[in-house]
This record gives sequence, C-alpha cells and structure tokens, in this order.
Amino acid sequence: MKTEPITPATIGFDHADGVPHAPAFGDRYHPRAGALAQAAHVFLRGNGLPGRWAGRARFAILETGFGLGHNFLATWEAWRTDAARCARLHFVSVERHPPRRQDLVAAHRALPEPLAARARALHAAWPVLTGDLHRLAFEAGRVELLLAFGDAAGWLRRLQLQADAVFLDGFAPARNPAMWSPEVFSALPALCAPEATAATWSTARAVREGLATAGFEVHAASGFADKREMTLGRFAPRHRPAPPARRQAARPRADGALVIGAGLAGACAALALHEQGLEVQVLEAGASPAAGASGNPAGLVRGLVTRDDGAHARWHRAAALQAWQQLAPWVDAGRLPGRLDGVLHFGDDPVEMQRLAAAWPSNYVQSWSAAQAAQRAGIAGTRPAWWFPQGGWVDPAALVRLALDVSGARLRLHATVARVHCQGERWIALDAAGAALAEAEVVVLAGGASADTLAPAEAARAWGLGRSRGQLNIVGSAQLRAAGATVPHLPLAGAGYVIALPGGDVLCGATQAAGDDDPALRAADQAHNLEVFARLTGQAAVAAALGGATLPGRVAWRAQVADRLPLIGGVPAAAQPGISTPRLAQPRHVLREPGLFILGALGSRGITSALLGARVLAALVADAPLPVDTDLLDAIDAARHAARAARRPHRPA
Repeated sequence: MKTEPITPATIGFDHADGVPHAPAFGDRYHPRAGALAQAAHVFLRGNGLPGRWAGRARFAILETGFGLGHNFLATWEAWRTDAARCARLHFVSVERHPPRRQDLVAAHRALPEPLAARARALHAAWPVLTGDLHRLAFEAGRVELLLAFGDAAGWLRRLQLQADAVFLDGFAPARNPAMWSPEVFSALPALCAPEATAATWSTARAVREGLATAGFEVHAASGFADKREMTLGRFAPRHRPAPPARRQAARPRADGALVIGAGLAGACAALALHEQGLEVQVLEAGASPAAGASGNPAGLVRGLVTRDDGAHARWHRAAALQAWQQLAPWVDAGRLPGRLDGVLHFGDDPVEMQRLAAAWPSNYVQSWSAAQAAQRAGIAGTRPAWWFPQGGWVDPAALVRLALDVSGARLRLHATVARVHCQGERWIALDAAGAALAEAEVVVLAGGASADTLAPAEAARAWGLGRSRGQLNIVGSAQLRAAGATVPHLPLAGAGYVIALPGGDVLCGATQAAGDDDPALRAADQAHNLEVFARLTGQAAVAAALGGATLPGRVAWRAQVADRLPLIGGVPAAAQPGISTPRLAQPRHVLREPGLFILGALGSRGITSALLGARVLAALVADAPLPVDTDLLDAIDAARHAARAARRPHRPA
C-alpha cells in the first residue's frame, strides 16, 4: 500500500472577522465566538467531559478533523486541571490537510497561559507531514496524541482503538462532504466502545442520519454561539458489532509484566509498558544490560525511501520518526550521548534519488548531489546521497540504561531463563534447574534469538529466527591523523556505515554473516570495514594506509527473520482450535498464548525499530489505541508467518 502524499493546509489569517479560514473550502476554522469556547461547549460538555473519565485507567477520544488543534488543547487542559482525571488520555485525530508548524504557531499566538504552554509543547513535537500515524506524547506519556494524516474514510478503516468519545469536527458538510460521508460513519462502529458518545456542532440531516445508521441514539442539544442546536449521540446499536480482531493476548487487567532480555528490545519494552501503567521486572542472562549488539559504541537512526513504499519503507519511516521524537529531547538535554542532526545515505542514481525524494517533505528526506554531500559532510565523496534531517546516531548501551532507569523496572542480572511456564493466569520464568526466577501476568520475550527456545515450538519453527554475526572496527583519532584522514561531519551510510565518535575516533562497519558463531575479531572483516570507510568517505589511500594495523573492534549477533521485519505482538498459540484456514490466513485471527508476547528480530536497525516496536507491543498488552495502522501491523505481527503457512500450506512459512 503506497502512502498517500500529504498536501498541507493553506490557511488565511487576514479574514475580516479575524478568524483563520481555509480558502480551499471557503470556510472558517472556528466560529467568531472562539475555538476554545466551542471546544468546551460542543465537544467536552457534549460528551459529558470531564466527568465521564473520572477515576478511569484510560479514556480514548476519536476526532475526525484536527484542524488547528484547539479541541485537543482544550481537552488536554481540562484533563490537566481535573483532580479526578483518568490516568491516561488517548486522543486520536485524523486530518487530511494538516497545518505547517509555522501556521500552527500563528494560529495559537493569542492563547492565554497556561494553555499557551500546552500549545508550545505541541509545536515543539509537531511531526513531519507524511501520510503516517504519528505519536506525540506529553505529560510523561500520560497524554498521547495520535495524528493520522490523510483521508478520513481511509484512515478510519485502518485505525485500531475503542473510543469512549467521538469529536465530529470539520468544515461544513456542504463545503467538505468527504469528512461527513457514509464511509466515515460506517467505520465508526468498529472504533467505538460500548456506550461511547459523539458530539458535533453540525445539525445537517446527513450527519444525524449517518450517526443513526452507525448505531447511535441521536438527539439535539442547545448549540454554541449563533447555532441554535448541536447534535449528540450515544452508541447503542440494536445489534452489537462483533468485536474487532485485536490480536490481544494479555490477561484482563494485567498490572505487571516480566521482560526477558535487557538489550534495546527489552529496555524499550520496559519503558513502553511502564508508560501504560504496568510494573515491570527485567531478567538478563548477562552480567550487565546491553551485553549483545546493543552494546556497540554507536548506532544509526534513519528512515528509508523505496520505489514502492512497501512495508519495509513504511515501517522504518514510522519507526525513525518516532525514535527522533523520543531521542532528540534526551540528546539535547545531555541525557543520551549522540547527535541527531542528520544522516547521509549514499546511492548511485542521482535522477532516481531526486525523483523519490521529491515525493516526501524536505524535513523527512532530501536528495543531494555528490558535490553537496561531500561539502556538507566534509569528505571527498563522489556519489549522490539522501539526507535524512531527523536522523543521526546514539549510543545504544546508554539508551538501554536510560530507558531502564526511566521505566523504573527492577533489573535482575545473571538470570538465564530456560523456559517459561503458564500456571493459572500467571507466567513463571524458570532456570535450567527448574527453579522459579520471576512471575507475572504478562511475559515479553525480548532476548533476541533465544526467543525461539522459549516460545511454543510451532511458533518458533514458523518464525525461522536466526542470528547474523556482525563485526565493527574503530579507527583511533591518532591513527586517522597519522594517515592524513578527514573525519566526516555527518554519519554516513550505504551498505555499511561510518560514524565519527566523540573524541575523534571513527566507527566503521559492519559485516553480516548468517550462521556464523565465531566470536573472534577477524582480519578479513577488518578489511571489509576499511573498504566501507574508503567507499563512503572517498579516502581509499587512507584506508589502504590503515590496513596494516590491527584495529580494535567488536563482534555481536543480531536476531532477524527472513523478511527482515520485526516480530511484535502476541505469540501464536500451540493449537488453533475452531479457527478455519481462511481466517488463519490473516494474522489478526490467529489465536495467541494468553499473556505471552515477543518484541524481537530487530536486525541491523535495532535503534530505529525498538521504540515504536515497544509502543506497539505495549498498546496490545494494555488494549490501548495502536500507534500504527492495521495494514502495517499485519506486516510486523508475530503471527504473520503462521498466517502465510495457512495461505500456502505446501510451502515453507
């Protein structure tokens, strides 16, 4: 599925009534009486808020038009000032023409404090305008904004949540009929929790009939400002729709989780589960966290551009943008070593690279000529490159430690799990002697390739989880000076990588060898890594001069599966009773082991994938709104291999 290009909103700020307006729709963004006053009257009070969220663990709101964000800001402020607020607020909003950051700033210029402070936080987090689902987190993750940029009807078919309240907002039905189409209303039943409410300022007949057809009891209420009435609804369908397939395998009301593995996957899982309100314990077989590939000195964060914009490109774009949202504030605050001011990815076809980059916003990717790339990186390169502005590098081991610290997880080292056993509604992790190490309602397998020894044998066979050996080498600053080398100003990538580390050393690598268990540094692999240095920096003579030295380095193993996408979600159950073959062919219908999850197979892009992957996992555990669309979830689902086997019973999974 190719991602829909996004056309940002054109906003006029010079209308006679002083209200921002949309020339393309011939309509205003809000009434003259004020966007915040309308939000309070129509959308908050119309949905019984803040009263309805009092004392709840979470409350989810679905909005059909984000506009300039006033409804979100008003809802966030109401939540913040309510002593009886829900523990977590999820606000999911669709917008086909999102504003640019500078227009959002202009629209919020007159907001009073403290609401203006909320607006500034929104501006700082405002995402790249790509047709993806963007997660923005506030209040230490307790307030979550999911922004789906693109067509409302299309997105509502690909979201997964159970909304407690619906804000139906947008330009007038006569001016923007697509926002109020039958396709929009028919998508609502699958997205609404029992007794969900809906509110809108519109009283158009098509709106009332659309809500009624979707299963809402509809009635009128006193309107706002110059509107005599508004429309309210309560979700009470005559025939309850079947619950959507949610791939949920968690125990009801689970409040604790056990994570096996303290690398990038395990640490990020602990952080995401903590944000969802679970207490987490982490078991690590080694003497310290980040003992495997997560212990490398540096790793890249970057997106991906491809011709077809398939699952790989969409996953790595969404994951890279989410990683930047989380990591950039930590790097800027000095909490995490790294630099996130861009990555250069080299290619060979400047015309094709320029064509592909032109389809995306410039703050996601740009196409640079060989001369531009060389000048910006300070190297003698001769190849064109993509520049990913919201990319860079961080120290993965430091990230692991920081994520574990923020999560508050209890970490137990030297704890090798031989198997996990379900007893009643709890999972018990056992060592090789059969002694219990820990137990919890939820277990997350995050220990890399060891997951195949802990999961049911049928699931492990379907995954085909393997290990790829990688060697990297470090060229010291003194050696570089002696060889007359130029150190690049930016991280370089393209069938390998070169990263300048603090202090002047340069990291280059890495090799990839499946089924290779040799832990020793090898001269042949060092030669390969120096060839990467020569190719990416244009310094073949320097690489040759360095070839006679024995460089320090590191060997580690990455877990991956054949399709090179992560394994995320509930582990498929050993048996699938009562599930027909056609249903088994869809990952969402595969039965799961209750409470047993995996976050693994992150491969060579572990830093990029770990944070979004962990948040997908945690949303599945907590039954919270998912931060990826359902098509993308199919591509990373831990049951996808079992589904493929059902579709092709006589072929390997």
